[in-house]
Amino acid sequence: MATLIREAPFGQLVRYLTGNRVFQYPEEKPGFQCPESYYDDQHNKANPEYGHGNETTDDDAITPLPNDAERDLEKVAETPGDDDIDLEKAETSSSDSASRKDGIGRVKSAASHLQRTSTLPWTEERLEAEEVMAIERTRSVAIQPTKTADGVILVDWYKTDDPDNPQNWSWKKKAWTAGLIDMYTFVVYASSSIYISSELLIMERFGVGAFKAELGLALYVLGYGMGPLVFAPLSEVPQFGRNMPYIITFALFVILSVPLSLVDNLGGLLVLRYLLGLFGSPCLANGGASMGDMYSLLYLPYSVAIWVSAAFAAPALGPLLSGFSVYAENWRWSQWEILWMSAPVFILFFFFLPETQPSTILLRRAARLRKVSGNEKIRSQTEIDRKGLSLTSIIIDAIWKPIEICIKDPAIMFVNIYSALVYGIYYSYFEVFPLVFPPLYGFNVGQTGIVFVCIIVGCILAMAIYFSYLNWYVIPTIMKNGLPAQEWWLRPALIASAGPTVGLFIFGWTAKADIHWIVNVIGITIYALTVYIVLQCIFTYVPMSYPRYAASLFAGNDFCRSLFAFGAVLFGRPMYLDLGVGKGISLLGGLSVMGIIGMWVLYYYGAKLRARSKFAV
Repeated sequence: MATLIREAPFGQLVRYLTGNRVFQYPEEKPGFQCPESYYDDQHNKANPEYGHGNETTDDDAITPLPNDAERDLEKVAETPGDDDIDLEKAETSSSDSASRKDGIGRVKSAASHLQRTSTLPWTEERLEAEEVMAIERTRSVAIQPTKTADGVILVDWYKTDDPDNPQNWSWKKKAWTAGLIDMYTFVVYASSSIYISSELLIMERFGVGAFKAELGLALYVLGYGMGPLVFAPLSEVPQFGRNMPYIITFALFVILSVPLSLVDNLGGLLVLRYLLGLFGSPCLANGGASMGDMYSLLYLPYSVAIWVSAAFAAPALGPLLSGFSVYAENWRWSQWEILWMSAPVFILFFFFLPETQPSTILLRRAARLRKVSGNEKIRSQTEIDRKGLSLTSIIIDAIWKPIEICIKDPAIMFVNIYSALVYGIYYSYFEVFPLVFPPLYGFNVGQTGIVFVCIIVGCILAMAIYFSYLNWYVIPTIMKNGLPAQEWWLRPALIASAGPTVGLFIFGWTAKADIHWIVNVIGITIYALTVYIVLQCIFTYVPMSYPRYAASLFAGNDFCRSLFAFGAVLFGRPMYLDLGVGKGISLLGGLSVMGIIGMWVLYYYGAKLRARSKFAV
């Protein structure tokens, strides 16, 4: 528990205020023996007391490796890669090359390679490195740090089972951390649609029409679409890590929910709703990256799927959470509920959310080792990689890169347009449901909110299908044959892409008083089920094909989806009123046919498109 609190924002704040005298790391405690591998000859001579005494040497910590594991380690150690060739435009020292001949060198090579590829979610090299490290995590094997020709020592994990490595955390700690991020995601996304139930009362209170009242939802969606363009690159900067963008923006989210609940003019309400969405956006910008920090490549899809379900299902629950209360109390009640949901989660975040970014953890370790050893040549890999780069240049590149790729790469352009379309259709439901269920079936606002539960049912069914597919087909296939071509991951979407069109037509053309409402609900459920599967396939395909730009591409995809959803909220009601529900839904269903065609084209011609792209692998 003390370790968990130390890594949380509260623990880091206490350390800063007390000059690192409270919640100390092992390197800061009396009697810590710095590993000899973090000294050079000069510092060993100048500090003869270091690295001796009762310290266990690296050789003593090594246990013999079984033949199979040794061969696996040999394989990964010999795997060429750009990061192995160039650390700081310098070759590794001859002594380091020699060390690769023994067990320490092979474990070190696998660990270092995994560290440097951990930000590339889908690569064959990372999968091989993870397989090797998974074998070695069952025993405690010392890891030798890499030394460059100019004497720089790259800090690494001390051992294969180093408890500071998020990949080595217990399943309970991983589940706790992932659960906190999932709750955070749920709160932010539920807060978007929780506003819907108050729209009629806001129209009455401020004397405005439906269009202006709908801006409260639309601007919130626009805010959490724009936020990732800034907060996604910030989380990749090791000096900040994942937690700093999380905790600062979430604190502002909670604080702003108070004036949002008290404001008494429409302009202030709309501005605060936009800011709330903006500061809530890091959950989508960085949530998947946090999962990738903790979970190995093979099982990452499970944690990502659960996290996505929190974002996908939460808007459907929003109207249900506030549908009855706003009419029992007043229009402000829905906004007070945002505070009641977010404040407890923020408290848990502040006290118990550990840092998951490996680069940040190693950066802090490097600073502590420099202090305890006196060796200023100890550096983390990221200190070398980002040498000479300013924060401004990193952010500008991260904002421009997804735009550039979307313009120049047809595969990414299709993925962004299609995911934006299905997401926009989802948010148009918040405008069409009040035009269907109250007038045709006599539902009140609270009962209309219950209809959205069918989206959650579709999400749960989709998760069951997708998890079964992963467990009984994907993982055994990869374990047997290795990673397949990227387009292989699109196979479930080839069938599921027809579902949104089918579900939309069922819903649109059965929305009649003489047809039972359950038929409409079935159509919506089919839409939700199949869209979830399609999005999972897309969210797997993109980082596999464009691993170097995965974070930026997800931020760009989120912006495209949110921008279209912003428009859908505003044009949805006029379209349905002018065309009618049946024709309006049919128009969207016809547009969704492009997803069927595009998915098959991407499956068969994706490899050729990637071969012509300068961004893909």
